[in-house]
Amino acid sequence: MKTKSKGFKPNDKLNNVIPYIQEGDYFFTKGVEAFYKRKFDLALKFIKKAQDMDPKEALYPSQMSIVYTEIGAYHAANQILNEVIEQHGDDYVDSYYLIANNYAHLGLLNEAQKYANLYMEKAPEGEFFSEAEQLLTVLDMTLEEEEEFFDDEDDLIIYQETAFYHLQHQNYKEARQLLEEALVVYPDFESFQLQYRYCLYFSGEKERALQLEKDYFEKHPHAFLSMVNLIAFYHDQGAIEKAKDLTSQLKNVHPIHQEHLLKIACSHAIVGELDEAYERFKSLSKQKVSHHLVYYRIYARVLYRLGEIEAAKQLFTEGQQRHKGLSTEAEPWLNISESKKLDDE
Repeated sequence: MKTKSKGFKPNDKLNNVIPYIQEGDYFFTKGVEAFYKRKFDLALKFIKKAQDMDPKEALYPSQMSIVYTEIGAYHAANQILNEVIEQHGDDYVDSYYLIANNYAHLGLLNEAQKYANLYMEKAPEGEFFSEAEQLLTVLDMTLEEEEEFFDDEDDLIIYQETAFYHLQHQNYKEARQLLEEALVVYPDFESFQLQYRYCLYFSGEKERALQLEKDYFEKHPHAFLSMVNLIAFYHDQGAIEKAKDLTSQLKNVHPIHQEHLLKIACSHAIVGELDEAYERFKSLSKQKVSHHLVYYRIYARVLYRLGEIEAAKQLFTEGQQRHKGLSTEAEPWLNISESKKLDDE
């Protein structure tokens, strides 16, 4: 394992930080200082700047993942760490422990156990070996207790959050597999059924998914979220008139739930009803929907096409700063394929 500088780790002490002198040193050091002042947004900006200056240095993304862990963005942290492992292999073996720690926070105990064991196997004299041992002890005890006292509500939340993450990042096959498992446990949970049909369509089984959705909508003609799915499917297949006909039925639908209102706004956007989409987006509470990547993708494109160029650029830049998943994406008005998907059903 490389030993240039260990930067910082969760709950570390400031006097243990030993930033190294290299091209990105200044910004990395500023990021460390901001971290210990609990200015996490600023820490992320500085470390990202250091990474931009030296993209081959694995230390920077590793430390960025720790900031995400500190603010509770465990999925984002693990995405970064998996990229570090993919690019640098076992040179940064500590990534396995950090991933295990994040999975434990998410309640995905079997995954946490898997990565803790991997870390101990690969780094028998590693810096986090004793912490990994302690984590495994807790995980073993917790898993044993869960076998006797399984908490259905906690499990439901884990399924919901993990499915949401995969859908946000358009990992449709992974989301589909997870939802298939969830539907075994919760066969009547309509949200999982809706998401499953969406994932089924965009993971390749288009005709089957479309027929399932049509069958469901026929039995539940007022299910506007089923309409949202059908609009996306019809638009993807080029059946624009069918998509627009369904979208017209949404004009008098004004749900209280902000995420449902977001879906309706996106539906108007993808069929080209920009003015209606704009009004819907404008009525949203950004605070309640800003965790949806689609909010930034679709709303920014609507603004751009309505001639609000600077507003579109500002909104998407804000989204890129907030979400790592958007940081490598092209501006959405340049990406035609984005208009076919609502991403986070």
